[in-house]
Amino acid sequence: MMEVALHGAEFFARHGYYPEEQLMGNKFVVDVEVGFNPANNLNDDELANTLNYEQLYIIVCEEMKITRQLLETVVQSIIDRIKTDFSFAETIKVRLKKLNPPLKGKVEASSVTITYTK
Repeated sequence: MMEVALHGAEFFARHGYYPEEQLMGNKFVVDVEVGFNPANNLNDDELANTLNYEQLYIIVCEEMKITRQLLETVVQSIIDRIKTDFSFAETIKVRLKKLNPPLKGKVEASSVTITYTK
């Protein structure tokens, strides 16, 4: 099994349950890990023989642009897109952190993690 991942991808987005959160927006950090069994010989040094992490980043960017109330919905949408675009993915783990969530006390981040296994 091989894993291709993105760690600490930063975005500004307007996800949040309350209208003020969607109006003001916030900073988010996304981690994505995708496990798969390579179909071809990796000694060929061809991008087609692995999972392109640039494509992963594009998926995350596109999904982060769609304002949603729940972080769970954002994470599930990212997973669904990865499953569609990379049908050979065996495992997918996505963590979405909302930095400095608007709470009454100081909190570094809130997060949601979903793990998919084929």
